[in-house]
Amino acid sequence: MSLRTPLGSALGRGAAKAGVHHWWVQRLTAIALVPLGIWFVVSLLSLPSLGYSAVSAWMSQGWTAVLLILFVLTVAWHSQLGVRVVVEDYVHGAGPKTALLVLVTYLHVIAAAAGVFAVLRVALGGAP
Repeated sequence: MSLRTPLGSALGRGAAKAGVHHWWVQRLTAIALVPLGIWFVVSLLSLPSLGYSAVSAWMSQGWTAVLLILFVLTVAWHSQLGVRVVVEDYVHGAGPKTALLVLVTYLHVIAAAAGVFAVLRVALGGAP
């Protein structure tokens, strides 16, 4: 038997605590992707060609590499948040849901790391 009141045991719990943060982060990453996505498309379309030499020369510029890394990380984060919501809404068993959420998180971290590695390798003059 607990001496806590029902209100005392309910405070600090519920969907409003973590759900609002998740919702805000998803919206902020979406807002960040608008200028980054426009910059990415416009920059690629302004290149004289899409051959390896032209793209690697473009990626070797300092701000281009930084913005590409920001773009890759933001896309991976936004995607992970979206896929997480789908798993939480449509996978009902506790075990499969937890396993799938861990898998989704790991896959997005691996994809983000691979994207950053690829940008750095090309930007710093690595072999194709």
